[in-house]
Amino acid sequence: MLRPPGQGHGNGYHHQQPQQHQQNGGGGPLIHKHRRGNRGRRSRFDYGDGSSSTRVSVSDGEDTRPPPPLCTDFDMAYFHSYAHLGIHEEMIKDRVRTETYRAAIMHHQQSIAGKVVLDVGCGTGILSIFCAQAGAKRVYAVDASDIAVQANEVVRANKLSDTVIVLHGRIEDVQIDEEVDVIISEWMGYMLLYESMLGSIITARDRWLKPGGLILPSDATLYIAPISQPDRYSESIEFWRNVYGIDMSAMLPLAKQCAFEEPSVETISGENVLTWPHVVKHVDCYTITRQELESVTTRFKFKSMMRAPFHGFAFWFDVEFSSPEIFSNNNNQPSSVIESPNEHPTNGSQRKKRANPNEALVLSTAPEDPPTHWQQTLIYFYDPIEVEQDQQIEGAVTLSQSKENPRFMNIHLEYASGGRSFVKESVMR
Repeated sequence: MLRPPGQGHGNGYHHQQPQQHQQNGGGGPLIHKHRRGNRGRRSRFDYGDGSSSTRVSVSDGEDTRPPPPLCTDFDMAYFHSYAHLGIHEEMIKDRVRTETYRAAIMHHQQSIAGKVVLDVGCGTGILSIFCAQAGAKRVYAVDASDIAVQANEVVRANKLSDTVIVLHGRIEDVQIDEEVDVIISEWMGYMLLYESMLGSIITARDRWLKPGGLILPSDATLYIAPISQPDRYSESIEFWRNVYGIDMSAMLPLAKQCAFEEPSVETISGENVLTWPHVVKHVDCYTITRQELESVTTRFKFKSMMRAPFHGFAFWFDVEFSSPEIFSNNNNQPSSVIESPNEHPTNGSQRKKRANPNEALVLSTAPEDPPTHWQQTLIYFYDPIEVEQDQQIEGAVTLSQSKENPRFMNIHLEYASGGRSFVKESVMR
């Protein structure tokens, strides 16, 4: 068991060296956005200010779990990208995001006060501090990025070093020798699953969360819907048809490739959406496995609510902050979609069974909700498809972790409408 804060922990900061990473090539920053020791093993930690402490690792026997994934050069580049303050400033200034998290922490204050909390990917430490303000007995704030150094200074400046212990290292590598009551994290990437940070939450859950413990957010849902976005198409493509009176339409193929080859993160409104959305994946953070995240496939069938040019598909997500007992009736369900056949049965929409709105806070990135820094992720076609009202759009989408870099995401779209079929491949990198 770790010594309680204030008993030899110095300023509460400790840098834990990651495992040797593979030399498998460099990787630039992404888009912006473990086993316990043997019984009785002792180790001495230097906290950078001359203080140190000794702890005893305690386990119930030999750990038979598989070793944690190696830290690759791609991982190191990912962590390095989060050392830049601008990313954290953007996230903190996203009031929808930050205030919803604070509201969720206060909503669950009874489960946090006097308890042990683990903040996975703590960044600047703001969520850890919110938990300390809610009365947490101890908060382990873990981040592999060098931003952890600043997080520790923020904790110290707010006189919370006796409560918040900053651990600088991967969640797969750090040592915490007690179980935790609560895991909190802001792990969501663009399209929810981009960046593959959810795997770290699974690792933390399986290593340290007490039975019946709380995970915030508790679950998440990724949606897809067809969209019409004539303004973007006009700005990127139609511009080349007449440039200062010169016909530059020869540029159109290159313009389409440059503008629409890869996913685009931008903000649309509900007016751009042609149909009810379809659930791509529902994630129950209490039961999801790493294997489920390697590849996600769903088939969809939409019915257009209007006559309009169909320019592509939009993805967005929402997350809920619910207590585990809300999901107790579905413990035998897989963590994929729980369908409700009575809701929009003819338009391809799926809805998971939601918690009572009075019992759960929701953070949504939907087009009709207040904008967030996640915006929406759009997959554009090179050429629009004209659809009529009530015309069907059907197909399938597969999201898979890239073989090159698991933090990248491959997107395979098959879709058909009006007797024509198409395939679109793209990579979120």
